[in-house]
Amino acid sequence: MFVWSKLSAAKWMDAWEERFSGNPNLAIEIIKGGKSVRVQVFCGTKKEAAAIVAQFGGSVRELKKDWHRAEVELPRSIKVRDVFVVTGESRAKELAAIRKENPRREVISIPPEMAFGTGDHATTSTCLRLLVDISRERKGTAWTVADLGTGTGLLAIAARKLGSGEAFACDFDPFAVKVAGENLERNGVEGVELKEQDVLKWKPRKKGYDVVLANLFSTVLIQAWPVIAKSIAPGGDLIVSGILASQAWEVFTAAASEGIGFTKVIKKGKWVTARGGLMADLVERSGE
Repeated sequence: MFVWSKLSAAKWMDAWEERFSGNPNLAIEIIKGGKSVRVQVFCGTKKEAAAIVAQFGGSVRELKKDWHRAEVELPRSIKVRDVFVVTGESRAKELAAIRKENPRREVISIPPEMAFGTGDHATTSTCLRLLVDISRERKGTAWTVADLGTGTGLLAIAARKLGSGEAFACDFDPFAVKVAGENLERNGVEGVELKEQDVLKWKPRKKGYDVVLANLFSTVLIQAWPVIAKSIAPGGDLIVSGILASQAWEVFTAAASEGIGFTKVIKKGKWVTARGGLMADLVERSGE
């Protein structure tokens, strides 16, 4: 057993929780004085720990004594509108029972991994609900979707199950891309172009996408607005999340400078999710 650890300023604790949401092996220790925290992730292999170092720095040490993890409690299942049940369960017998209990809902299985996006976090669950609403508005059309910072692939999986056409999903984390690929296969979803890609260096296709999903940190969103603006097709919808409420004004102000506006903002706890699009399209819609 190995443990990855890194010291960080306490102000970034929410961001660390967000990044490793759904990972039962995350531990955050507040250092005496309250200005710093020690972030730790317990890993089964040195390779897994090294992958975190490659992305975030920090250090790895081996736990010499026997260390046995108690059976992990899975993230709670969530129901999304009258459409989905998202569960961390992956065992066939248990999944069959969940399907039997929810005959009118599609069951999506996303086992807890290091990659973000298990569905139980406020940001992901709110994105799912907004995505369901948009899919209903676009019913009967071949709408396309881009999922930026896909994490476990949950939003891309949901989009395809909701009837999207062409789908693109990317993440800069190779581990997340691997997990997303496994989850696409696990849930029987095809038709998603999955790519390891830094969104800040991404060059969207010229015609853009009808629906763009960006569940990213506030700091990344602010830098990514120019790219995101280019990725939205005329008349397209945008869903963004991963925004701390304390940073929302800064994020939305930066979006406005790139011609992006929002018509719906939802706050859950300390997190904000928003639906919007290109301002020119929003003005045109309001005049209909």
